[in-house]
Amino acid sequence: MLKDILTPALIFVGLGVLMGALLAVATKVFHVEKNEKAEEIAACLPGANCGGCGYTGCAALAEAIANGEAKVNSCTVGGAEAANKIAAIMGVEAEAAVRMRAEVMCTGNHTNAIKKYKYMGVHDCVAASKLGGGDKVCPNGCIGLGTCAAHCPFGAIVIENGIARVDHKKCRGCGVCVTFCPKNVIKLVPYDKDVWVGCSSVDKGVKIKSYCEVGCIACRICEKNCPAGAITVNDNVARIDYSKCINCGLCAEKCPRKIIETVGRQEKLREEKK
Repeated sequence: MLKDILTPALIFVGLGVLMGALLAVATKVFHVEKNEKAEEIAACLPGANCGGCGYTGCAALAEAIANGEAKVNSCTVGGAEAANKIAAIMGVEAEAAVRMRAEVMCTGNHTNAIKKYKYMGVHDCVAASKLGGGDKVCPNGCIGLGTCAAHCPFGAIVIENGIARVDHKKCRGCGVCVTFCPKNVIKLVPYDKDVWVGCSSVDKGVKIKSYCEVGCIACRICEKNCPAGAITVNDNVARIDYSKCINCGLCAEKCPRKIIETVGRQEKLREEKK
């Protein structure tokens, strides 16, 4: 009787010892060495995991930098401060980091842009864009359903009167909104530049006037008045070369359609609404 009890017990004990030994061997065989440098780099990153660097998160970027697969200034959110700390860890010189911010290259809101139908579908820009390119007649107009705002990890985008607007103080230039905009009307511009063109339409002026009260008509007045030659009209729309822009704001002042926006004008409008 005792034998019948002890035999199974001894078998279970033996199996336990065997499994423990196998687990110990497996732990040593499959042990992954910690990349201490990557951990140090990760501690310098903001931890937003926004994906603006092109990697799945801060840990993945840290690993890539530690392995020499990414630049020390790859994190736009962390900016120069993070880049300098990471450069010190890697023992290299930090390249000059240019802080960027997002801007919406469209000013065609519910008031001044003509619509071709009333959209009643899913409250998502991507979904709406599949229905004839969106409800606005302008083929390059902001749909304004807030997909960019929903994905912004810093809460820097709001929808005002059917168009996306960026809060410059909150924007960290991660570029997530750029990725999610189905109309490609959100662009990254240097943070220290005050002006941008609030239009992306490449149609001719006569056609634009038929569907938008504020679209660029390629009159070239901005181009003619820019003292630095930083703004030119290409494909029927004004474009700014930020490497030449001196922030004089003359282009915004002279634009007859008032679609060259300035940071000051946007902040003033925001304050008026409070």
